[in-house]
Amino acid sequence: MSESGILLERASDPRIARLILNRPARRNAFDGELVALLQRAVRELAGDATTRVIELSGAGKTFCAGADLDWMRKVSGFTMQENLRDSAELASLFRAFDELPKPIVARVQGAALGGGTGLVAVCDVVVAAENAIFGTTEVRLGVIPAVISPYLVHKVGESRARAWFVTGERISAEEARQAGLVHRIVPEKELGAAARTILDAILLGGPEAVAEAKHLARAVAAMPLREATNMAIQRLGERRASAEGREGLAAFLEKRKPSWAAEPSAKKP
Repeated sequence: MSESGILLERASDPRIARLILNRPARRNAFDGELVALLQRAVRELAGDATTRVIELSGAGKTFCAGADLDWMRKVSGFTMQENLRDSAELASLFRAFDELPKPIVARVQGAALGGGTGLVAVCDVVVAAENAIFGTTEVRLGVIPAVISPYLVHKVGESRARAWFVTGERISAEEARQAGLVHRIVPEKELGAAARTILDAILLGGPEAVAEAKHLARAVAAMPLREATNMAIQRLGERRASAEGREGLAAFLEKRKPSWAAEPSAKKP
């Protein structure tokens, strides 16, 4: 897929899909078209058996600067019903990213503000440039970070979220790392190599197990301890009894790579 607002490409390893926000002149800011294109891309990725992991990035100097100014001018004249419909579309996008059964690795340079911070919050692993900045700046426009709030509060906790939400201050990469929003910080020129290290690590895991592990973390976070423990017992039993689980154990005992960790036979140059 190649659209004006996004690019969806294969890496040299076809198991890796690259989803690129491609509006550098607009600092990769959201508008209605970009939201629709991203929803379409996520649906395509969810149904693609070849894709095992996604790298999310932004073209140019900025990851995502939040809402597009022209879009904001347009929505300022919306009726209440139009606002509700537009907000629901945006909320649906973040939910689709969060529920995608394949891990998403974000590489962040420049600014990730408003909805850009929301995109970071729905990724599974985030590597950021040392000079990257984050922030929920919506209150300075008289609005609130509503549709991203469920994901951001889960990632950084209520205390930090409240401080970030009410001040609208910009957050450094190091503060974002301490809060749990970012997992690794590197010089900007090393972003690609750092992201590839993470992508390669994910590819060492069984595809079914990786999807289950992502779901497990989300599910456990929302459950009481006893319920989470009972679910974990059931899931572990199922994984051990699965063909993938048996192959993984056999490979370990036989001191060989499991079938899914082998390099794909056909690579793009």
